[in-house]
Amino acid sequence: MAIAFRWLLRIFTGLVVIGLFGLYLAYLIAARSLPDYDEDFTVSGISAPVTVIRDNAGVPHIFGQTDADSIYALGFAHAQDRLWQMLMMRRTVQGRLSEYFGERTFEIDELLRRLDLYGAATQSVDDLSPEAQDLLRAYSAGVNAWFAEINKGARGRGAPEFFLFSAQIAPWQPADSIALGKLMALQLSGHLQEEVLRARTALAVSTDLLADILPDIPGTGTAELPEYSALFGTTKFAEYVQPRAKDPLHPVALRGLAGASNAWAANPSRSAKGSALLANDPHLGLTAPSVWYLARMELEHGGVIGGTIPGIPAVLVGRSEHLGWGVTASYLDDQDVFIERVNPDNPEEVLTPDGYKPIRARPSIINIKDEAPRTITLQWSENGPILPGHHYDLDAVVPAGHVAAINWTALSPHDRSFDFYLGLMKARNVGDALNAGRVFVAPSQNLVLADRETIAIKTIGAQPRRNADHQSFGRLPAPGWRAENRWQGVLDYSANPEFVNPAGGILGNTNNKIVDRPFPFHVSHEWGDTQRIERWRLLMQNREVHTRESFIEAQTDTVSYTARSLLPLVGADLWFTGEAAPDGTPERRRQRALDLLANWNGEMSEHLPEPLIYMAWMRSLQNRLIRDELGPLAREFGQIEPLFIERVFRDIDGAAIWCDVVQSAPIESCTDIARASLDDALVWIDESFGNQLESLRWGDAHEATHDHAVLGDVALLGPIVNIRQSTSGGDNTLMRGKTSGRGQNPFHNVHAAAYRGVYDFADPDSSVFVISTGQSGHFLSRHYDDLGQLWRRGEYIPMSLDPELAMAGSVGEMVLTPE
Repeated sequence: MAIAFRWLLRIFTGLVVIGLFGLYLAYLIAARSLPDYDEDFTVSGISAPVTVIRDNAGVPHIFGQTDADSIYALGFAHAQDRLWQMLMMRRTVQGRLSEYFGERTFEIDELLRRLDLYGAATQSVDDLSPEAQDLLRAYSAGVNAWFAEINKGARGRGAPEFFLFSAQIAPWQPADSIALGKLMALQLSGHLQEEVLRARTALAVSTDLLADILPDIPGTGTAELPEYSALFGTTKFAEYVQPRAKDPLHPVALRGLAGASNAWAANPSRSAKGSALLANDPHLGLTAPSVWYLARMELEHGGVIGGTIPGIPAVLVGRSEHLGWGVTASYLDDQDVFIERVNPDNPEEVLTPDGYKPIRARPSIINIKDEAPRTITLQWSENGPILPGHHYDLDAVVPAGHVAAINWTALSPHDRSFDFYLGLMKARNVGDALNAGRVFVAPSQNLVLADRETIAIKTIGAQPRRNADHQSFGRLPAPGWRAENRWQGVLDYSANPEFVNPAGGILGNTNNKIVDRPFPFHVSHEWGDTQRIERWRLLMQNREVHTRESFIEAQTDTVSYTARSLLPLVGADLWFTGEAAPDGTPERRRQRALDLLANWNGEMSEHLPEPLIYMAWMRSLQNRLIRDELGPLAREFGQIEPLFIERVFRDIDGAAIWCDVVQSAPIESCTDIARASLDDALVWIDESFGNQLESLRWGDAHEATHDHAVLGDVALLGPIVNIRQSTSGGDNTLMRGKTSGRGQNPFHNVHAAAYRGVYDFADPDSSVFVISTGQSGHFLSRHYDDLGQLWRRGEYIPMSLDPELAMAGSVGEMVLTPE
């Protein structure tokens, strides 16, 4: 027995040693792709030496003698730190993910091929100014210079992920950078999903109920929409099919998780130091690494610093010595679904205002790992690319004998948006920047600007020109053969909303409704916020003058206006009613929860129990209100809709009818539903987090999920590559942490301000910024997540254009020398 034990011990020890040695060997191999920030390189493609200083946060400060040389070095740095991320984004927009991932990503590739964003980007290169083309070529040369260094060997294939996938890398091209801009447009766009959901909901409920569950934003209303089925003279549509869970590699955001953001500015009259202030925090889906990459470049007209996106050679949000700029999602309605009638005698034709015309078509081959290549036929009508019904749930709203086509400004093959970024980085003042916006196409943004004296907001991006007689006002899929439904080009740039130096001295946007114009100059029917704007207005008006610190305070504010307004309304007949109940009963537990909420100020702090009780209650309440009317479609409304709940509990236009359960004999009141929903929520909390209400923590449910899209689900690698953090905030706080609304963890923070910046032009070098993870995309780098804890706590790092400050805190100095 002793001998057997000794042998088992020896075998076990040997296996442990072998395992540890294997892990050490894997570490050594993976670590070879970590760049040395002190290493110098001799490269081709630059005119003079370029110095790249990485500060202690890993931010590159690039000092070139020409714009082309600095842009070249940015490409080199992007590729050093974010190679895998860049190449995955390029594969996504090219529709080539299945070469790596097989059948899993075929549907994604098919969608991107049909939209042909990469083809439009390729055609757009020739429309750019000569300077823009030169700089795109310089950037591509910089990226390719790092590729060449990898090919020389001893650099671990450039990124650890390439030990699992093919390390063959095609050279970077100018069209790749333009295509990534179009990919961002796809990720930030949500109007197509809203049109389809509105149509699906219109088929399920009456017009009155539709106005409740998908309400218009307060303000002048829209003329009454037609019944959706009446547009096509049929009631025959496909049955609802529960969609599969969306792959994390899919670039199309789920409803409610497309673009968002905050930005505001104060002119000298409202600034304590007598010079303008600007704050910006663009909201995107959280990933590891972050979408954003911080960089500073010395250009011929001066330095620029801020947030870049690897693959795009520009500071997209940030500042120069003279100007600060930020963006928010404008929600401009730049997408429409057109239902095309197919010729019953010739399926290769669709109806137009001038009769049946041929569909334009061409084949496209998709290579699939471990399977034979598959050929699909890409099709276009006069209204745009035709999509099969399994994309965007279109099959639920397309009647038999019809197909769906998509028109969208980002499909333009004449996209000069990169010229805008160059103009922005060169701008000396707000006027220059506003003028640069003329050539911008997509994704439409609210551009928020500040120089020392002036502040402004301008909506940039092509705005479709629609006919005033459009049958559905662009809110529902419309017959594509009707001339009045078709786009008539785009509106002039002067039609885009603009606000310069308002009398009150402060302007801002939280994705709220910014104009109230009649259709077709409406800008949008859908807006991203009706709640954060109220808290922002209060914080801005509570001070006569503002400072950098007050802007930071507002940017990281976690008080929920929504909670403060909904809880007194929903609980009006529940507060402090009834006799004290015995411990251990549902009634007693409900009373304890109501006591906590009654004394809560609405602060969505990660350390408090009240935010979790409130969110679980509202989620349960909304589910009870809608599931009998909507059935399986209720799953599409996983996130809390504050305007809907308010309409119901204020009984606006009879909306309290939602409280009655259709399938039950008794007539339920809204108080009955509120009480039952709270009990449901407390049961769910018990099962998920325990039954001690006072010890609950919102942060345990509201974890920020910065997940690696490829390796995050791998059992051994997930805990290493995924970054999880307890966070404050919520769906409707200024420090926004949008919850998923789906799955086993519906309160995970999945969409937030992955970049924050505050710029003070009284002391520009006191400006600050931060991103949600770190500069590196390499999970073995200390810069993979070093900024994440600062971001979680609402802290920042300095934003300086002073070369001496960069050198004083440097962790490496790299010199690129021309051959």
